[in-house]
Amino acid sequence: MTSRFLNRARTAVAAALVLLAPVAFAQTIKIGLITDKVGPAKGYAEPVAQGAIYAVKELNAKGGLLGRQVELLVEDDQGKPDVSATAARKLVDAGAAFILSVSLTPATQQAQSVTLETKTPHMTPSNSGDTLTTQIVNPNFWQTGPLASTQIATLLSYARNKNYKKVALITDNSDLGQLTNRFFKAGLEKSGIQVVSEEVVPGGSTTADPQMQKVRAANPDALFMTGVLTPENALILRSYRQLGLKTPVLGNYNLSIPVYSTVAKGLMDGVVFVDAFDPNKAETKRFIEAFKKDTGNEPYNLNGYGYDGLMLAADAIKRAGGTDKEKVREAMQATKSFTGVMGGVGAVYGFADGKRTGFDTNGMVVRVYEGDKQGKVVHVGAK
Repeated sequence: MTSRFLNRARTAVAAALVLLAPVAFAQTIKIGLITDKVGPAKGYAEPVAQGAIYAVKELNAKGGLLGRQVELLVEDDQGKPDVSATAARKLVDAGAAFILSVSLTPATQQAQSVTLETKTPHMTPSNSGDTLTTQIVNPNFWQTGPLASTQIATLLSYARNKNYKKVALITDNSDLGQLTNRFFKAGLEKSGIQVVSEEVVPGGSTTADPQMQKVRAANPDALFMTGVLTPENALILRSYRQLGLKTPVLGNYNLSIPVYSTVAKGLMDGVVFVDAFDPNKAETKRFIEAFKKDTGNEPYNLNGYGYDGLMLAADAIKRAGGTDKEKVREAMQATKSFTGVMGGVGAVYGFADGKRTGFDTNGMVVRVYEGDKQGKVVHVGAK
């Protein structure tokens, strides 16, 4: 009898565990992440994804969200719009309460077609395109990366404070490099700053000496680097040093990526660049220490975007009291004065009525390279 009783007890316990397993699994709060692991956005998308992954780990170590563990569902869209839409559909079907997109802008736009239809809260924490929230009217989609216009306005504010009267522009021939250059040129001219030289270093070049010699002949007060191709930017910096130029160099957001400390080693000292990461901000300092302790790697701006994006989504779910999509949407749109690790001291995230871009317009900073390391903040905001 004892043996039969024990066998029945074991069977009952096993059955109970089988029944409870789906319930326990269902208790997780699922957040989807669409990244690019193999395509053209991989170099940017994966560090952002790493920040989001760390944020989930930190949340779960502190008890999760609303008493439930957070489960991150990751999909790779390869930077392809059609694949991104498929990934979004898969995440919705899997029960994601919120989706983060950290892939290319066209891919993120295509994923919006799914989140618009399914009314799923959706956000990009890193993309900077000024039209992401305007080309598609999607009340379920938000953007918390700094707009390109905000980045440019911040660097132009620094230039005005330095009283630069005439400047040179140098870029590459990529579509994005040309677009960035046009934005800078328009902003400079609007500010009354004269563009005395405008040069292009084609992709695949082996030297930038001809272009830099023309810049030197124009004798500008400052040189704006508006290109986005890393090898060509390294050529420009090498030529700048070899020709002995002393003109102050101002770099766009591309120069905030730490890879320049390696590919342009010995060439970076004194170069200023626009960034959204202030390592001396209290919240940022805490993040740097915790991320480094957990991963062994020192984080930088891209990691911070992913971390803040996940935490903003978690905050909205928390204030919504659950994963009801409409309540989460309302909570996200109502976000005000959320302090993250990105932005200068005092910068906060928030959405004005009717707006779905949430980065503080005065939250960008200008930093300077000290040797080959990204150094201190020398300017804050676009005022």
